[in-house]
Amino acid sequence: MVAAIDLSIFTSGRASPYHKWNLPLEQAKSLQKILSLCVMEKNLERLNFISGCDIGIRGNVARAGVVTFSYPEGELVERVVVEGKLDFPYIPGFLSFRETPLLLKAIGMLKKLPDLIICDGHGIAHPRRLGIASHIGVLTSIPTIGVAKKLLCGSYDEPGFYKGSFTYIVCDNEVVGAVLRTRTGVKPVFVSVGNLVTLEYAIKIVNILSRYRLPEPQRAAHFLVSG
Repeated sequence: MVAAIDLSIFTSGRASPYHKWNLPLEQAKSLQKILSLCVMEKNLERLNFISGCDIGIRGNVARAGVVTFSYPEGELVERVVVEGKLDFPYIPGFLSFRETPLLLKAIGMLKKLPDLIICDGHGIAHPRRLGIASHIGVLTSIPTIGVAKKLLCGSYDEPGFYKGSFTYIVCDNEVVGAVLRTRTGVKPVFVSVGNLVTLEYAIKIVNILSRYRLPEPQRAAHFLVSG
């Protein structure tokens, strides 16, 4: 059951209802459940520009980075970095409350919005079906995919040894994502729908974009905020 939530936490914002971020955990849980109802899975109609996003932390300062490439050419189109503080503590299952505000600021500074964003974290492969990729996808109405390095919920069988092998993540008897081998012999990644894409498409495009373990837009964003 979704608990009642104080609607005063919502504020007006670009492309969506934004909301306050530094919430008590019970309100944050309720908000996750409410926003998860807005997640839609659908076929992507066009794909000309793909962004990857990530956050790096140095001391008390965080750097949110977004890197956009053309598709299928793979040419660098745009890079944005924003620095700021993270007000929400690090709590597993609530990463989006910590990192999304700064990432939204970076996305909002892009000269051209992408057709797809790949987020460093989970989409619906989350106990309340709203990881950071879904949170960003719902608030921006931009198709999103979550690509994480660790499992957050559910169980899976190990995928095959070769690139492109995958198995499904099952949580509460529901398929919520896939474990994808993006490079032969390398640890797999955990792929899930953020918003406005299908799982089948997410698996396909992440595999296509991955020369190494992470898809190139996400990998570029990681290096941008870590360098």
